[in-house]
Amino acid sequence: MRLDIANGLSIDESEIEISFIQAGGPGGQNVNKVATAAQLRFDARFTLSLPNPVKARLQALAGQRVTRDGVIVITARQYRSQDRNRQDAIERLLALIREAAEPPVKRRATRPSFGERQRRLETKSHRSATKRNRSFRDPD
Repeated sequence: MRLDIANGLSIDESEIEISFIQAGGPGGQNVNKVATAAQLRFDARFTLSLPNPVKARLQALAGQRVTRDGVIVITARQYRSQDRNRQDAIERLLALIREAAEPPVKRRATRPSFGERQRRLETKSHRSATKRNRSFRDPD
């Protein structure tokens, strides 16, 4: 089954590996007995579903969620049921891929206006005068 992302992008559900682990936090005895937290793993480097620029932006956006091997790990433990945590992890991955699929806007170089340059020079001279007045001068 394919998961649609955006702009004709989709990934195969077989590329996603989901395992369930024990969640911490409140929940009483149930938390200690049932593995409800979902841990999603997606190998971003070797997926054939995404173009190379999207893969590179995806790994940069994922930050600390990427392992050294290029696997994105998302842990969802917000809900009390496995199914809801599984859906939450998949939605978070798809949102991350959607964000990476948008190409960055190129910056257009601009020059500071005359007024901005004047204000900058005025603040510099004011700061310089403040520091000059702080210095100790011998009256001799």
